[in-house]
Amino acid sequence: MMSSTTKMKIEVWSDVMCPFCYIGKRNYEGALKQFDDSNNIEIIWKSFQLDPSIPEKTNPNESVYEYLAKRKGMSIEQAKSMHTSVEETAKKAGLEFNFEKAKIVNSLKAHRVIQFSKTKGLGNEMEEVLFKAYFTDGKDIASQETLISLGESIGLKQSDIIEALQNDEYAILVQKDIQEAQQLRVTGVPFFVFDRKYAISGAQPTEVFLQTLKQSFTEWKNTNQPSQLDINNGPICTPEGECQ
Repeated sequence: MMSSTTKMKIEVWSDVMCPFCYIGKRNYEGALKQFDDSNNIEIIWKSFQLDPSIPEKTNPNESVYEYLAKRKGMSIEQAKSMHTSVEETAKKAGLEFNFEKAKIVNSLKAHRVIQFSKTKGLGNEMEEVLFKAYFTDGKDIASQETLISLGESIGLKQSDIIEALQNDEYAILVQKDIQEAQQLRVTGVPFFVFDRKYAISGAQPTEVFLQTLKQSFTEWKNTNQPSQLDINNGPICTPEGECQ
């Protein structure tokens, strides 16, 4: 029987350069605010790279529109139209997206720092500042200077962030998450897994998250309730030295 202090786990595969991952995070958080047992929920962020082929050194002058047009074989105008639609969706979730400022970079370094942050119980906080840095502030999230600044803003030490960027242990953890996603047949992100029983793919509305939260938690709680013993009382001695 699991301890009554154990929390139900929600795992989220995400890439910090994925707009719907940020929107999905907000919609999930909206559901959590309406959920009475939110203190018994633990969120675990899992790494996923939408485009690991992006080189370490990228063209700083290439816009997100040019990148998408080249990758998807579409026109710049089509790429801008797609992003305008995403910006409108983000606004409904209370987010400000500034795609014209976004810097296309490889997200591996950011994921390494996320993996380290998880060891300090700050995975959710790191995800949040990285999302905002990329989508709102137009910062280079592959820059060591940026990652140190963001890490320090949530309470991490500069030396620890540098360690995360240099120690291959954290790169290995990133790859393990990606391999696990493949085993679960995750084809896109965000991908939310509730207690390894239910999954939500994509930035679903808050109501969908809330419904799944309630259903999965009810089942989890029934399974993880402390044993209720039917006690037949008789004479006992207590640690206080009383025998009766």
